[in-house]
Amino acid sequence: MPSTEELLRLEQQVLFPNYARQPLVIDRGEGCYLWDKEGRRYLDLVAGIAVCSVGHCHPRLVEAISDQAGRLLHVSNGFHIENQTLLARALTERSFADRAVFCNSGAEAIETALKLARKYHYEKGDKGRFRFINFHNAFHGRTMGALSATPRPKYQEGFQPLVPGFDTAPFGDLDAVRKLTGPETAAILVEPIQGEGGVFPAPPGFLAGLREIAKASGALLIYDEIQCGFGRTGKWWSHQHDNVEPDIMALAKGLGGGTPIGAVLAREEIAQVLKPGTHASTFAGGPLVCAAALAAIDIIESQDLLANAAETGAYLQARLQDLAPSLSGLIKDVRGRGLMLALQMTREAPKLRDDARAAGLIINQTSPDTIRFVPPLTLTPREADEAIDLLFPLLKQLAG
Repeated sequence: MPSTEELLRLEQQVLFPNYARQPLVIDRGEGCYLWDKEGRRYLDLVAGIAVCSVGHCHPRLVEAISDQAGRLLHVSNGFHIENQTLLARALTERSFADRAVFCNSGAEAIETALKLARKYHYEKGDKGRFRFINFHNAFHGRTMGALSATPRPKYQEGFQPLVPGFDTAPFGDLDAVRKLTGPETAAILVEPIQGEGGVFPAPPGFLAGLREIAKASGALLIYDEIQCGFGRTGKWWSHQHDNVEPDIMALAKGLGGGTPIGAVLAREEIAQVLKPGTHASTFAGGPLVCAAALAAIDIIESQDLLANAAETGAYLQARLQDLAPSLSGLIKDVRGRGLMLALQMTREAPKLRDDARAAGLIINQTSPDTIRFVPPLTLTPREADEAIDLLFPLLKQLAG
């Protein structure tokens, strides 16, 4: 087998250079830990960017995938797929929605949600409704529609012209949303917690205000819960903390426990507009990934991981906040909900990720001054303590 050095050299020759990768080749994982090819162990507070919801290689997840792989890997949506139907039932029973449609990623879920909103108004005879209201600092994906909904120049540069029809408001500003909403507005698209933007929860009352604006104007309300949903905040869906339901919701990331699956959930009247031939995907909702998602749901419920995300998340947040007095003003803010947290510093620390990795800790920075924590939902208080023990000396060195 090639060494890490050999693989890195080969990668430079054969792969597109579109990822800024850490110089590790991950060989295996278990729970909240990863091991590289040289056998070094790392505590993982990233979980594949909020993907490995039940931890790395959970035995029941592996068993479900292995069993399904031994029976049927793929069949097209020209046939009825048992696991797909069972997963749709599991998701609708646990949400506001009446129906589900599946895809392969978060960006595809956003594309589907945008298409669904436009098609809904079209079928109602309101063909002039094609515009969307989105928000500064949002992130919805990299495909052209999702990218167009992501009003951040660093992602959009070089890919213009973008898909038209997006009007951008400041996150949390209901007055700005009201001014932008009109007879052409098809939907309001919002993350209940902005993830890539730095883990910013919607301000109190904001989602309720968006619900009122959408209802009054005839627009739909779409939640992007790709990162903040599926148990990450201590409830199945982040918007449940505000008790404000959407019309459409996009999911992905943690849904498959580490396998690539996305979904869009919607109310009955809206879902019905996607008739045969209006939308499709070769791989969407295949038996393998749906088996994984069903196993992930079962693990979350049987191990009470919603409560664990809430309790261990609050514990980790408190531990991070307790560091502030010892760090000479370095910590500007600790925010988030459940096991979706951010620590923002008063100065940039672009090498902190690398220093943490050298210490045995995998973290992610959404910007040079902000660390994002999205570990597996199985994280224990002991592992949270270990993370603090590894991180604190690095922060202390930065504080000077």
